[in-house]
Amino acid sequence: MTDSLDLASARKVLAAQPFSALLGARLTAFGKGAATLELDIRDELLQQFGYVHGGVLGYAADNASAFAAGTVAGPRLTTSGLTIDFLRPARGELLRARAEVVRAGRTRVVCRCDLITVDGQGTETLCAVSQGAIAVT
Repeated sequence: MTDSLDLASARKVLAAQPFSALLGARLTAFGKGAATLELDIRDELLQQFGYVHGGVLGYAADNASAFAAGTVAGPRLTTSGLTIDFLRPARGELLRARAEVVRAGRTRVVCRCDLITVDGQGTETLCAVSQGAIAVT
């Protein structure tokens, strides 16, 4: 996953991840230190109060950050740490994880990710933010 890979190639990498396929995740942007991952919010992804489960938000932040890191550091990466702050309940029709590289070093890439829900009218709501450290292996 370097800048020489395009969105179509990155989508093939995502499709090869069984868990991402299970969730129905889609990569909608990839390149120049940023990536956006989206998934439709459906009943199977909710917790008991009807909000998107925190584990789904964590997955989206982790994977979007790893793809963003891959645009600058190549494909040999693994997440070494992730923090997430839940700002408000996640509800809507679409979950969008927008990640960007904050700093790319030789052995570690730090990324920030905004987790946004989109309702039926297209209104975006920021529901969580994360910061991840991606190790270059």
